Amino acid sequence: MTHTPPGSGAALSPAMQDCVQACMSCHNICEEAMSSCMQRGGQAQMQIMRALMDCSEMTRSCADMMMRRSPLATEMCGMCAKACDMCAEACMSMPDDEMMRRCTEACRHCADLCRSMAAVRM
Repeated sequence: MTHTPPGSGAALSPAMQDCVQACMSCHNICEEAMSSCMQRGGQAQMQIMRALMDCSEMTRSCADMMMRRSPLATEMCGMCAKACDMCAEACMSMPDDEMMRRCTEACRHCADLCRSMAAVRM
């Protein structure tokens, strides 16, 4: 088995492509959900907002690291999965809100793929 050095320009594996795509989708829906929460206002939303912000930043950074083949990408995928799990939990506190339901689903999907990537040597 040959090891492709980071930044060598080799194509991402299909699993990595799927994970990058899930991260970017999750990032986008977290941004939309933050906007929705800000329009509603209220202190009860602060825990959800923090989880959304963390997840949004983590998923974007994780996708960036995978795309550039960072040697830290594996560890970042593990952290990203945790951030997505926390965000999904927070969003589940509003089960009747369609945006939060979509965000929960995107976070769970991203967390699953990131956990798989965290177990793989990139």
